[in-house]
Amino acid sequence: MALALPEATERPAWGQPAFRVRDKIFVALSKDETSMGFKVPKEERAELIAAEPEKFYFIEGHDNTYNWARVRLDTVDTDELAELITEAWRRTAPKRLVQDYDAANG
Repeated sequence: MALALPEATERPAWGQPAFRVRDKIFVALSKDETSMGFKVPKEERAELIAAEPEKFYFIEGHDNTYNWARVRLDTVDTDELAELITEAWRRTAPKRLVQDYDAANG
C-alpha cells in the first residue's frame, strides 16, 4: 500500500521495514511486523489512543517527542490501514506532490 503512493520508497530503519517519501519516513513496521508506526500529529494521536486504546498506542519515552503513533495490525481492516498509510504520506510529502496526487485521484 505504501509503495503505491507517489515517490514512496522502502528502506529499512533500525532494522525494520520503513517507507519514505523524499527520504522522510511516514510509516514503519515493528520488528515482529505485528504493528505499524505512522506519522500523525500529537494532538490527533492522543485522540486516537483515547478513543481506541486497544488499537492505537505509543511507546512512552520513545515516541513522546515525535508526531508518531502505532497501530496493532490485527485490529484494522484493509480500508482503515490504507487510510492510515495514505494520511501519513500526506503529512510527510511535499505540498505540491500531495496536490498533484489529489488532482490525479479526484
